[in-house]
Amino acid sequence: MSARARILAVTSGKGGVGKTFLSANLAAALAARGERVLVLDADLGLANLDVVLNLHPKLTLHDVFTGKATLDEAILAAPGGFSVLLAGSGLVEYSRLTPQVREQLIEIIDKIAPRFDRILLDTGAGISDVVLHAISLADDVLVVVTPEPTSMTDAYATIKVLAVLQKRRKIRLVVNQVSAAGEGRTIRNQLQLVIDRFVAPQLKAENDAEPLVLELLGEIGSDPAVREAVQKRNLLLTTLPGSPAAQAVNAIALRMTTA
Repeated sequence: MSARARILAVTSGKGGVGKTFLSANLAAALAARGERVLVLDADLGLANLDVVLNLHPKLTLHDVFTGKATLDEAILAAPGGFSVLLAGSGLVEYSRLTPQVREQLIEIIDKIAPRFDRILLDTGAGISDVVLHAISLADDVLVVVTPEPTSMTDAYATIKVLAVLQKRRKIRLVVNQVSAAGEGRTIRNQLQLVIDRFVAPQLKAENDAEPLVLELLGEIGSDPAVREAVQKRNLLLTTLPGSPAAQAVNAIALRMTTA
């Protein structure tokens, strides 16, 4: 076991691509493989991890930030065998990155990292200061994208920003809601081609010759079981573990733990 958690930021260029669904179910899959996992809802102000998990927290990250609760009081056990640190929703003060929010997030991560094997940061969508700061605290980045053109365009924009501003040279990819096997690989290749054509020259101009590589962790097909689980506010991996989407999430977890 590592002395400090490996931190993975799960992000996306746009909302509605299944980012929080993946974070929660991936955490359950990793926990089933024996890891001590915590999901931190880093979508400050627009948090919805509690809805996905059907949790009704009395204490959240906001209470820790304001000193109304300790970190131990705010960390909850979630269905699926992992822990969560939920954020409050509708809090305008977290819509922008203040020096206080910046320092508090760093402090929280430093305190919880030694206690887990893996921490998933379920970030907001897009490239706001809050999202980019949360991602900067992670060892690895996983971008969730769907075959929809707007999702691919926004994913490219996110990847470009992470490459230029954070010097990321390896970004993981999960393609959700594919309609046919192999579509994830096609989309990864399309994004890589655009990156090689437009981002690579910019990086080279800044005297950085290291290529930016997208690693496809897996694809998840369109599956009615996902909608059913989300509507019931249940984890797909515990309610419909034999479904194709659940098996795809398990395959992603397997790849993460054996890579």
